[in-house]
Amino acid sequence: MKALTQQRGRLMDVTIYEVAKRAGVSIATVSRALRGTGPVAAKTREKVLKAVEELNFTPSRLGVSLAEGRHAANGIVFPDLAGPYYTEVLLGYEEVASELGRSVVILSTKGRTKVNDLIKDLAGRVDGLLIFGHTVPEPLVAELVRLGVRLVFISREPLPGADTLRSENTASAHALAAHLTGHGYERFAFLGAPLTSQDDVDERWQGVRSALGGAIEAVPTREYTVDCGFEAARDLLGGRNRPEAIVCSDDEVALGALLAAEQLGLDVPGDVAVTGWDDIMAARHSRPALTTVRQPMRELGARAARALDELITGVRDTPRHLILTTELVVRSSCGHHPQEVST
Repeated sequence: MKALTQQRGRLMDVTIYEVAKRAGVSIATVSRALRGTGPVAAKTREKVLKAVEELNFTPSRLGVSLAEGRHAANGIVFPDLAGPYYTEVLLGYEEVASELGRSVVILSTKGRTKVNDLIKDLAGRVDGLLIFGHTVPEPLVAELVRLGVRLVFISREPLPGADTLRSENTASAHALAAHLTGHGYERFAFLGAPLTSQDDVDERWQGVRSALGGAIEAVPTREYTVDCGFEAARDLLGGRNRPEAIVCSDDEVALGALLAAEQLGLDVPGDVAVTGWDDIMAARHSRPALTTVRQPMRELGARAARALDELITGVRDTPRHLILTTELVVRSSCGHHPQEVST
């Protein structure tokens, strides 16, 4: 619950907490006084209304919902709902949320305007939020934490006031790099290099780079999709200094690289090796089958749903930060092996 008031020549956010502090009552009492949803002594109501007037405060749905704490839904904020990664995470989340008797309201921020307003509105209609990575601007994250919104993040570094879950990246990136050097490759490219830091792809890039040093170059893509992987790989493989192995940010980018190699008449892995990350279903059925790093996408969603429920129901009030194990899966796209693994 917040409003804007003029103070010393600048706009200041006013929250229900400040009204409660000014009136010397709880936020629940402020909510009851403003909405008439419960017994409030006349003298107390007068103090609340006086504080509201002095602070030029206007109730919002977010503040009222937080004060009353009455919902049976969770919100999910993702940057995009397209692609197998998001699908798997959502399936894992929805399955557990359904078991817990909670509905799920999903917000995709891709192509949306006034994202902050949309997220605040969603926060006011649910008991807690699952947020992917850095989809929500940091100032808004800080505001949500300050307002007491129950928050769980997937695929971002730990932060105060919220749960975080992510898959392990660095050790598996080292294992992948070691496997490739074992094939004798000396020139590498990381396709889908991160445009921002502090996310999963950045950890993968940093892990591979720390193992390979100057032998690997960064090649960004517009997005982590098959189409963008295809476009970037076509330019990369059509150049004069073609790498011997391409390490891709995820499986979709890698599938695009396989298509680009095919269009250019290059053999995989004979002319160039290609690897991915995630182990989506298409990775094992592509030809050649894709060497990748398997991360527990559906488990990420399931654990996030249980973590958010624990915060909502008060089972615990201390944030927890979990890192789930990943696994190198060797298939034929990175080179020939004595016995191919096709799991």
